[in-house]
Amino acid sequence: MDKTIAFQDVKPLCAGYKATGKKIVFTNGCFDILHAGHVKYLVKAAEFGDVLILGLNTDRSVKCIKGEKRPVIGQNHRACLLSALFCVDHVVLFDEPDPRQLIEAVCPDVLVKGADWQENEILGGDFVRQSGGRIERVVLEPDISTTRIIERIGELYYGK
Repeated sequence: MDKTIAFQDVKPLCAGYKATGKKIVFTNGCFDILHAGHVKYLVKAAEFGDVLILGLNTDRSVKCIKGEKRPVIGQNHRACLLSALFCVDHVVLFDEPDPRQLIEAVCPDVLVKGADWQENEILGGDFVRQSGGRIERVVLEPDISTTRIIERIGELYYGK
């Protein structure tokens, strides 16, 4: 089931959820090689509200953030995988290096990021707080990341 929605559809969709009293949770990321750490993080994020909207960096924005060799998995395939997760209600691709415009369109009740981010460093956090929302930081799974998976593949198959 494809839960991907267009950026321009986010604002009216969220207004509809809010009109029915639903609490909207937002998180974002590259989610390049989907792994157990991502899944546990998203399940926890979804627990903070009724609807989880995931902002997914496009291939172009991932390259800006992570470098020319990334992403490993293209945006359409990443969106497909994330849409299949029961805890994710909607996936919205965004092309900018940071999610501020998308956060303002969603106007979430809860903005979730990994605990590796300090609260004052979370992009869009100021907007969410000013709009009456809150920030939640989720402890990440140790010893698993896309970068570590890529390194492990290199070690196993190329001796690097």
